[in-house]
Amino acid sequence: MGIRDTLKKQALGLSGKAMEKLMGDEKRAMAVATAIGRVQRGKQALDRGQDEVMKALNFAPKSEFKAVGKQLAGLKRRLRELDEKLESLSEGSS
Repeated sequence: MGIRDTLKKQALGLSGKAMEKLMGDEKRAMAVATAIGRVQRGKQALDRGQDEVMKALNFAPKSEFKAVGKQLAGLKRRLRELDEKLESLSEGSS
């Protein structure tokens, strides 16, 4: 086992112990869970606000960019598949 693996194992062990200590107290665990929930709700509100501002400025919101990105990735994959089929057909007819 190399030094990297050893350090990684030690770091995971220490972080596990820290999480056990942090979450060992039920009140503290609830406070952490509440804080995480607030952060998530805040991020969602920020994202909604950002989308509204982008729409007001006649720009596409981030969510639309993500959807278009997924569609583009699908089209690229389909194009590669078609290219491979064409290549195999051209090799078969040669």
